Amino acid sequence: MKIMLIGLISDTHIPDRAKEIPQKVIETFNDVDLILHAGDLTSMEVIEKLEEIAPTMAIQGNMDRIKGIDLPKARVIEAEDLKIGLIHGEVYPRADTQQLLYLARQLGVDILVSGHSHQPKIEQIEGILLLNPGSPIVPRLADRTVMLLEINKKEVDVEIIKIGAPVCSALDFDKYKRD
Repeated sequence: MKIMLIGLISDTHIPDRAKEIPQKVIETFNDVDLILHAGDLTSMEVIEKLEEIAPTMAIQGNMDRIKGIDLPKARVIEAEDLKIGLIHGEVYPRADTQQLLYLARQLGVDILVSGHSHQPKIEQIEGILLLNPGSPIVPRLADRTVMLLEINKKEVDVEIIKIGAPVCSALDFDKYKRD
């Protein structure tokens, strides 16, 4: 069995928030075997571009429904004897671990990849690995990111890859001090 390398991406919002996938994402995913997109593509051109790099699977996010993009709401992929669930992750409160754990159990997966929060997250809870690659375009109070998921038999390694700086940077508080 060879090592499987999977690129994880979510919330690209193209062309609504950016014209194209950042070049650093393409470079990061250059050697992956598979790409999983956790929704909010907002254009099928995103899948076409990612397919030029590696086979790509995507699910529908809340913004994709608005745009009329018809994709499954969830998928389960088997990779190296592990089951990986792919959802957008529209739970309340946003990115709630317990809600995501419940969805992972419903899908019967070892790893759950979700998006929606636009914030990268790696969390192991009750034997299930919860992953959120964040967003390479429009992060929320985080860096622009994607993830690499490496599976070697049942050994898993995850890396958050910084694609760029946060969209909003901290204010220069000295400039706004009151006298």
